[in-house]
Amino acid sequence: MAGLAAAFGSGAMTNSTLDLEQSDCIFLIGSNPTEQHPLVSRRIIQAKEKGAKLIVADPRKIQLADMADIYMRHKSGSDVALLNGMMNVIIENGLYDKSFIEARTEDFEEFATKIKDFSLERAVEITQVPAEDIKQAALAFAQAANSAIVYAMGITQHTTGTDNVLSIANLAMLTGNIGKPGTGVNPLRGQNNVQGACDTGCLVNVLPGYQAVTDQEKRSKVAQTWQVPELPAEVGLTLVEMMNAAAEGKVKAMYIIGENPMISDPDTSHVQKALENLDFLVVQDIFPTEATQLADVVLPSACWAEKEGTFTATDRRVQMVRKAIEPPGEAKSDWEIICELAREMGAGQLFSFKSANEIFEELRKVSPLYAGMTYERINQPDGLQWPCPAEDHPGTTILHQQKFTRGLGKFHVISYRAPAEEPDEEYPYILTTGRMAFHWHTRSMTGRSPVLDNEVPEGYVEVSPEDARELGIIDGQMVEVSTRRGKIKTKALVDKKIGPGVIFIPFHFAEGAANILTHQALDPVAKIPEYKICAARIEKSP
Repeated sequence: MAGLAAAFGSGAMTNSTLDLEQSDCIFLIGSNPTEQHPLVSRRIIQAKEKGAKLIVADPRKIQLADMADIYMRHKSGSDVALLNGMMNVIIENGLYDKSFIEARTEDFEEFATKIKDFSLERAVEITQVPAEDIKQAALAFAQAANSAIVYAMGITQHTTGTDNVLSIANLAMLTGNIGKPGTGVNPLRGQNNVQGACDTGCLVNVLPGYQAVTDQEKRSKVAQTWQVPELPAEVGLTLVEMMNAAAEGKVKAMYIIGENPMISDPDTSHVQKALENLDFLVVQDIFPTEATQLADVVLPSACWAEKEGTFTATDRRVQMVRKAIEPPGEAKSDWEIICELAREMGAGQLFSFKSANEIFEELRKVSPLYAGMTYERINQPDGLQWPCPAEDHPGTTILHQQKFTRGLGKFHVISYRAPAEEPDEEYPYILTTGRMAFHWHTRSMTGRSPVLDNEVPEGYVEVSPEDARELGIIDGQMVEVSTRRGKIKTKALVDKKIGPGVIFIPFHFAEGAANILTHQALDPVAKIPEYKICAARIEKSP
């Protein structure tokens, strides 16, 4: 969001998932949609079947790489170098969209000068991708009538995550692939309502509708609707920063809703110390988790099928969810629990909502993006996509069609920066982490499904056949993986999906937890942890 907001003025997916079927070329980088976004994957496959070219860039040879016209196995953490190399080829061959750039962007000249200095040879040296592959990918993307970029956390979960996204925005603007069907910059959110959570203000720096907390006028307007004298003007702490503050004794209490940081956060040992250092911890969830084990109070919440409200999909699509069954036992919808707590804490009538619809009506008042939506209007199979500023507005399927949200799209000069931690003699491998098809996040739900748990009941580490031979490791053997944060024991999965010098661990499992190994290095702008690369050692388990 930080990168796209700086380049375009809006941090959301520019197009719709349906649009991908209209693409003539799809560039998939840092995303494994067949396992994590299967409906999006299906759109990509349908576009491919219609004749679209598919370019895949990923350190692992994911399933869609087998279908790709061009597959680039670039070194983890080298995304900026790869993108700059492609843009160098496009500019050198005069394939950039001059009319689009002149009419709709700014700061192109400085950007182009720097890109010309970033040679294809330098990109090859950093990324370890053959020059011809980079060149052909650049030509295919620039020469197609409509090219789309699709990415996910393989791009963002780096200390250079914001730079990576800015580079993607540069590529889209350079080729004029913004504001029309089959194009755009399309980030895939990590969970099913991440977009909705961000829209409603669950970020440290914005109010609902991405209105900056530092903007006095915006704060005053929202405060008036919320019937409070004023709202804080300070940007808050992000997740990792909160854990650090708890470990230091600066944060005394924490209220965790629907999250299990004991599995999902980097440097798990540090997270445990932070949570244990709190004076008071509340966890609200639908099942017991590793986090609830540390809680002073556990509040039972309802799952998605047991409540009503809205979900906002990755392409800004707001859709209804309807209660199918009543919550079990004492469980309640999250909003009901929060309102009861607020009233107990003296909020009076400010939290006197009677339904999810009443809360949505308040959201319409404070967020211009949702102003034209009503439960009646979104009560349709396709919902409505924001921005939808008025009740007679049809919603917005494609952003930035006539102009960017910020007016002119802004090119940024992005220089390659190495990851925070790279392999050395003591820790000679790159460890990267991610997800798999059979399990979801921290397995608090999928781990309770016998069908899914039987498919993959335990964690593993992917090792290339070349590295396995050198280490004397066979498939299924117990190994020890260590980093500067800790070590785990897990089974080796010898697989050609992964390249030499790289190992991959899915983060879902409490036993042999990948995030015991990952580190807390943050992107300086977005403050996201670098889950995707750290230095590691792997050896036979003693």
